[in-house]
Amino acid sequence: MPTSPSPSSSAPSLWRDRDFRRLWAGQTVSQLGEHTGLMVLPLIAVLTLDADAGQLGALRAVGQAPVLLLSLLAGAWVDRWRTRTVMVVADAGRALALGGAAVACLFGGPGLPTLCALAFAVGALSVFFDVAYQASLVRLVDRTLLVPGNSALEGSRSAAQIGGPALGGALVSALSAAAGAASGAGFFALSFLSIRRMRRDEPVPGRARRAAPVGRRIREGVRFVAGDASLRTVGLASAAFQFFLAATMTCYLLFLPRALHLSGAAVGLALAATGPGALLGSLLAARLPRRFGHGPVLVTAAAVGDGALLCVPALHGPSGVTVPALLAVNFVFGTFGQLVNVTVMAVRQAVTPDGLQGRVAATITFAGMGLAPLGSLLGGLLAQEWGLRTGLLVAASGMLLSPVLMGLSPLARLGRSL
Repeated sequence: MPTSPSPSSSAPSLWRDRDFRRLWAGQTVSQLGEHTGLMVLPLIAVLTLDADAGQLGALRAVGQAPVLLLSLLAGAWVDRWRTRTVMVVADAGRALALGGAAVACLFGGPGLPTLCALAFAVGALSVFFDVAYQASLVRLVDRTLLVPGNSALEGSRSAAQIGGPALGGALVSALSAAAGAASGAGFFALSFLSIRRMRRDEPVPGRARRAAPVGRRIREGVRFVAGDASLRTVGLASAAFQFFLAATMTCYLLFLPRALHLSGAAVGLALAATGPGALLGSLLAARLPRRFGHGPVLVTAAAVGDGALLCVPALHGPSGVTVPALLAVNFVFGTFGQLVNVTVMAVRQAVTPDGLQGRVAATITFAGMGLAPLGSLLGGLLAQEWGLRTGLLVAASGMLLSPVLMGLSPLARLGRSL
C-alpha cells in the first residue's frame, strides 16, 4: 500500500494542479448558486404569490424529490460520461432555470406550477453535478491527495451552505426577487466557465465496453456497496444518521421556540454555528486521518459530534444562557460532522474502482437520504406523544447508532493509509 505523503508535501502539489484549481473554483461558485437558489425560489413564492405554508412545503418537497428519484440514475450516467461534460451541462441548465425565474419576476412573477418545475429542474441537475464532482476528483488527482482534495471541496460546500441562503435572502430583501434569481444564475454561469476550462484528458472506464442497460449498471453499484464491508457500513451508518437526524431536527425546531422560548433570530443564530464548525472540520480532515488513522477518526468524530446534541434537551433558563450553549453545541456538531463527511468520502473513493465511482456515490446518497422523510415523521410523532424534551432526547440518542455501527465494523480499523 502506498504511504500517504505529509500535509506539507501533498497540499502544494494539489494546488499547483491547474485543473484541480478550476474544479475547485467551479464547484465553489456552483454550490453558492445552488444554495442561493434554495432560498430564492421559496422567497419568490412567498413574496410574489403570497404562498401559504402548504404551498411552500410542496415547493420545497418538489425541489428535494430528485435526491430520491434520480440519485441512482445519476450514478449510472456519470460512470458512462466525462464528469466535465456532466458538470457543464448541469451548470448551463441551472443557469437557464434561474435566469428564467428572474425574467418571469420582471413580468409579474411565475405561477406556482412554474416555480415547482424550476425547483425540480434545479434539484435534478444539482444531483447530477454533485455526483459528478465527487467522481471527477478521483479521475483528476492521485489517490494520495484525495483527503486534502475532498477537504477543499467540502470546505467550499460548507461555506456555500452558510453564505448562499444569506446572500439570496439579502438580495431579495434589499433589491428584488429578480435580482436574487439572477445572482444564482450568475454563479452557475461562472461555474460553467471555470469547469469548461479543464483540459486534462479524462479517462472514462465505463465507456471502454458496450453500454449495459441502466438498470443493470445501477444494480452493479448497489451490489458493490453491499459486498464491501467498509462501504456497506458507510451506507448503513449514513442511513441511521440521516433517519435520526431528521427526527432530531423536527423536534429541535419545535423545542427551541416553544420550550426555550427563543425568537426566530435566536434560532437562526444557533443553527448558523454549524457552518463555521463545518469549515473547521474540513481543515481537520486534511490532517487527523493521516495522523491517527481513518477508522479511529471516523468513530471518534461521529460519537463526539452526534453526542453533542444530547446536551440540547438538558437546556433550561433564559436566552442569555441557552443561546451561547446552543452555539457551542452546534459548532461542535458541525465540526465533527464535517470531519466524518470528508473522511468517509476519502475512504469511499479510495476503495471504489474508477468505473464505479459515480454509482457508489449515488448508492450511498440514496441509502442515506431515503429514510429521512420517515425520520421527520417519527420526530413529529415523538414530540406529540412524549413531549418536546423527551422526544428530542430519544431522537438524538438514536443518532449514536451511527458511530456504534462503524465501531463494530472493519471500517473502525482503517489506518493512516488507504
